[in-house]
Amino acid sequence: MGQADLPMVEQFRCWILPDSGSGTADRRAFFSDSLVVLDTNVLLSLYEYNPGVRNQVIAALEQISDRLWLPYRVGQEFVRGRRRVIVERAKELSGASAAIDRHLQQAYQAVLNASEHVKSLLMKYANDDASQTGLDEAINEAAVKGLLSDWQNLLKEHVKQLKSGHDLKPAAIKSDDPVLPKVAALFGDRIAPPTEYRTVQQWLDEALSFRFPNRIPPGFADQGKGTPLDQVGDYFIWAEILEKAAAPEVERVLFVSADTKDDWYQKLDDGGKRPWPQLFDELRQRTGAELLIEQPRQFFQGIEEFLAPKLELSNATYDEIDRAAEAVAQRSAEERPAVTDDNAHIVTPPDGLALEAYRAAGLTTRTARQLAESDRRRHFQWWLIGVTAELGYRDPADDEPPVDLYAAVRSEVRPAPEWYPGTALAQGEWPFRSDTWVAPWFIQLVRDVGETDRLPLQRLAARQVQPKA
Repeated sequence: MGQADLPMVEQFRCWILPDSGSGTADRRAFFSDSLVVLDTNVLLSLYEYNPGVRNQVIAALEQISDRLWLPYRVGQEFVRGRRRVIVERAKELSGASAAIDRHLQQAYQAVLNASEHVKSLLMKYANDDASQTGLDEAINEAAVKGLLSDWQNLLKEHVKQLKSGHDLKPAAIKSDDPVLPKVAALFGDRIAPPTEYRTVQQWLDEALSFRFPNRIPPGFADQGKGTPLDQVGDYFIWAEILEKAAAPEVERVLFVSADTKDDWYQKLDDGGKRPWPQLFDELRQRTGAELLIEQPRQFFQGIEEFLAPKLELSNATYDEIDRAAEAVAQRSAEERPAVTDDNAHIVTPPDGLALEAYRAAGLTTRTARQLAESDRRRHFQWWLIGVTAELGYRDPADDEPPVDLYAAVRSEVRPAPEWYPGTALAQGEWPFRSDTWVAPWFIQLVRDVGETDRLPLQRLAARQVQPKA
């Protein structure tokens, strides 16, 4: 009898055996007939990829699409997080040129300061005028600017190429998102229904009162992040997987995620990491199914190896998969929960931020200022904060959360029953009267402010809703 056959080893194999007891043969089986669940960060990475890599990744996912299943929480986080990924990438790239100038200006000043320091030493200890003159001829403002100029052009050319290679703009999310239909086609109708409110309350209580205090994975690393519902996202995904895996036809679950935080991965004494054995135990004990957890690179390598060798994903594609997974996971770990139409009314802006946005927008009337600072007009406050940062009227503060809030949207379908058609705004003041829907709080706003600030506010809303170049 081998070690793996001993009853005690079998009982605790998730803790004892390598890879929690899953060998190469078992891994092939997971790619052949398991339920496949993609974490939110895997789907959002599609918005990080350049078009070529995105097409390759979607082609790889099509090899396994008949077994893909979408938890409701993943779908919710995905549709809400798409724009944030695009905006963050666009913001980083748009600010790259200024960052290059800033760094090179520091380098320029540092070189001149170093030269001045050496010249002062030459004067102090050698009274060497000739050497000082030589330094002035070799290292002067014109010479340093000339050297840095070539590097500046080279660096900015790379940034330009990065911008041209990124085909998605923030406005695409509201009008013509090319990624969303492809993701929807991958899943078809294999989508979990909304979780009942009673179940949401039960899971929330279980996570906050029992699992998190006892550091039972997953999700405890998010404790204290935003609202209670913000904290339990990972656990809700896990709870949905447990429910789905209880179905008799599910024997294996392959979960793919770029999240390697401590509430998913156990740190080992040798410095490495592995998925928490409790996850494998819990799924087996509660559903009878086996579990495999893989990171995106491993997963796509498995598709290529076991299902579609002709795909031949390149090393550059795998490097891009790693980069995008890291970017999305890091952003998710560091960022504060976004302010949306659902939660704007209960989130208080940092002190002085709404007033700063009021000034950045060029508003001048006392009425608009009072509304911008009123705790009864949170939607207006947060929209003004978000739109002024998005459109470059001001630099966002370090402590302000991302804002995903629109005063109007261009869509054939009314976003919600209470939204107004664009014709509710005056002709000549609103350029998109025939193809937009306007938020009810914005309609009230334009009625409450005077003409002096009404037009600037409508221009802001129009700039936000129009396609970005």
